[in-house]
Amino acid sequence: MRILHTMLRVGNLERSIDFYTTVLGMQVIRSTEYPTGRFTNTFVGYGDESQGAVLELTYNWDTDHYEIGTGYGHIALAVENAYEACDKIRERGGKVTREAGPMKHGTTVIAFVEDPDGYKIELIQRK
Repeated sequence: MRILHTMLRVGNLERSIDFYTTVLGMQVIRSTEYPTGRFTNTFVGYGDESQGAVLELTYNWDTDHYEIGTGYGHIALAVENAYEACDKIRERGGKVTREAGPMKHGTTVIAFVEDPDGYKIELIQRK
């Protein structure tokens, strides 16, 4: 068994695709519209789904905003250099909500960014 994907409901599909592809460097893997259900599923990631987990962006055509809730935590991405990643994300129009630096009570360098819908993404520096 392995994790296939994580699904996020998004309020504006084009804006979210732009964030995940332009700001975070992912690619659109596939997108399918379901007119009778009035929603679109778009899968984004860093590589083929057969090799790793991806994100499923679900856009319900009649909903432009969601409450994230207190149960959601974050998505984590491995980066080579969290400081440089934050600079690049900011340059591309992304929002850094916690600058790169050692985590509290530890030494791992982390940072947090936020997508257009308010979902948190943790950057974990891995060499």
